[in-house]
Amino acid sequence: MNRRHFISTLAGTSLAGLLAPRPTFAATLLGEKPPTGAALDLAILLAAMDIHPGLYRHQSPRAAEQALAAFSTGYRKAAERDDMVAAYLVLSRYLATLRCGHSYANFFNQEDPDVLALFSRTTRLPFWFRWVGPRMFVTRDPQGLGIAPGSEIESINGVRAAELLARLMPYTRGDGSNDGKRRALLSVEGQEEYETFDIFQGLLAPPPSGGQHRVVLRTREGRRETHMLPAIDLAARRAQMTRVPEASNAPRWTWTERPDGVRVLNMPGWAMWNSSWDWRAWLEERLDSLSDARGLVIDIRDNEGGDDCGDPIIARLIDAPLSGWPFVTRLRFTRMPDLLREHSTTWDRSFYTLGEGARPLGNGEWEPREDVVQSAVTPSPKRIACPVAALISPTNSSATFAFINAARASGKVRLFGETTGGNRRSINGGAFLFVKLPFSGIEFDLPLKGYVAPTPQPDRGIDPDVAMPFDPAWIGLARDPVLEAAAAWCSAGG
Repeated sequence: MNRRHFISTLAGTSLAGLLAPRPTFAATLLGEKPPTGAALDLAILLAAMDIHPGLYRHQSPRAAEQALAAFSTGYRKAAERDDMVAAYLVLSRYLATLRCGHSYANFFNQEDPDVLALFSRTTRLPFWFRWVGPRMFVTRDPQGLGIAPGSEIESINGVRAAELLARLMPYTRGDGSNDGKRRALLSVEGQEEYETFDIFQGLLAPPPSGGQHRVVLRTREGRRETHMLPAIDLAARRAQMTRVPEASNAPRWTWTERPDGVRVLNMPGWAMWNSSWDWRAWLEERLDSLSDARGLVIDIRDNEGGDDCGDPIIARLIDAPLSGWPFVTRLRFTRMPDLLREHSTTWDRSFYTLGEGARPLGNGEWEPREDVVQSAVTPSPKRIACPVAALISPTNSSATFAFINAARASGKVRLFGETTGGNRRSINGGAFLFVKLPFSGIEFDLPLKGYVAPTPQPDRGIDPDVAMPFDPAWIGLARDPVLEAAAAWCSAGG
């Protein structure tokens, strides 16, 4: 791929001039002559923004134009330097301005070798950690390097931990002002094959000198220590994972019968499209065994979402169909732009025609056909009679955010833990295109459905019934305080 054509194909393109005309961003750019090279990438991005359901949800039209202008300038500068790192970063930072948790240059969907090379650098920290506000705490030392769990990281390579977090946050996806989700994504605890922190820290921070990170920490006992720690690569990070990979056909969840009679269902992920594991049969069999249980605790704290794997649980708790979804569905297109048809893929071709038959609402929004709207969960003839609790966290922002909404609407589930990810005002998702910028080779995810609260709501996630914010003092404990609180509630009869 000859990225040096970047600058010549973008030359003379003034984004500010392109954005003023309406109704679409891309129409003016295309004009009579279809663009090529890097200008085609820009045209595709603009076409995507024309139909993005959340483009104006958290920013004004003027702010949207300014963000696109900044993106164009950054893309041109990346072209001048033939710099793939800069191109990936400027796209990531632009998409983060949408404040949409589903719009990003998805690490897992990249195929271009030059893009994938960005993710395999030997720049990763060799320990696990968690952000608690602006503070960084070690949760595990998987290589036995002498980094005590519970220690607070003060600086890395001379950069204060809080400053490093502030550098990474503008590149990190999340819904609205829900920074709890962004901090959760920037934690590293053996859950993901690509960790958000690893990607952006590796691209934004200088490479560790001599392959060693200089880490200054303070132990629980108050000692300040300086450690020179080896930077690790992608393979080493993946070797530390505790979560079953999404492509595995092995069971992804665990079921535990506690001595107090409470059952614990741990579900760290719901993305099942790459696995042939029959999760539904596995789950139904275990739910059938609850007749003598004192309670059921569902742990989804590490689970962002995926398929609607919580529906069989909700179905056993309700007496009438329940959507549990406090949003109305909105689209920003009736006809899919040709550019996006040509330069995207998806798992369901019907997504390209979602807008057909939609009813205009004004301001560029449409109400979709009834079959496009979120469907309700139908009651099951089988029932869960015991108390049910769910453990929740800022990680929950997609299918688990929907499950938590339904769980609360059912009135049959008590929520323990922390405020979720997602956003009570609106989120986007439900149907996606995987858009490929052909010149740079970068892919980004484009949600097609907007879910909007019909009445004013706070710009935050869902609060638990029993708030138990994470305490660094819990690191390394043999017992999980949140789980124990939920189990005690179940044992007491709910």
